Amino acid sequence: MAGQTERLLARARDRFTVQDYYGTIYLLEEIVASGRAFADVHHLIGVSLSLLGRSEEALTQFRRALELNPRYLEALIHQGLIQSELGRSREAEESFRRATDSVAPPSAGLPAPVAARLANQHAELADAYAEAGALARAIEQYEQALGLGPGFQDLRYRMARVMLEAGRALDAREALEQVLAARPNFVDAEAALGLAHFLSGDGVGARDIWRACLAHRPENARVEAYLAMLGRTGA
Repeated sequence: MAGQTERLLARARDRFTVQDYYGTIYLLEEIVASGRAFADVHHLIGVSLSLLGRSEEALTQFRRALELNPRYLEALIHQGLIQSELGRSREAEESFRRATDSVAPPSAGLPAPVAARLANQHAELADAYAEAGALARAIEQYEQALGLGPGFQDLRYRMARVMLEAGRALDAREALEQVLAARPNFVDAEAALGLAHFLSGDGVGARDIWRACLAHRPENARVEAYLAMLGRTGA
């Protein structure tokens, strides 16, 4: 599934390059619908919407990107530009202030923008390894990315999903708990945590987590399927 997400993202970037913003949004919304969206996906949807003149919808996407990665420099800048265009001067100033703050502290001895760029490059390599089935190497690359950007919870979530595919359910649980400690409303991560509990033999814990997911987001088809699976196993 990680490979499918990356293929959709690559196609979306191709469509964006040729200024097919509707096509870009269509492909990215497939990723969102799959529950595997991360900050870059929401950011690119936001940029595409802004270029189509749909400013309010773009701001919604930038907010979602920043929920996943509060230090996302480009999302903060794009958000501030749109807010400025809409006459929301105070909100724009706050976005630009946050953008300035996001590049202030160094990470791993490197300036923050450099560390962030290298972290994303490690993450792209991780995705390539995952698509090729080299899950252990993919996880190593995600760990290097997180060493450079420990606050990039979208990358930690992606690593946890690969850990589940690799049969490392306990490690995935630890990673997802860190994600949820930083992003309590990240329902997709909460659903994945339930799966990690189930795969590590804790069916009761999985059930409790998935029921909590439904309380946060009713009629979540994926979580309902998980609970149905759990019911069939008699857990």
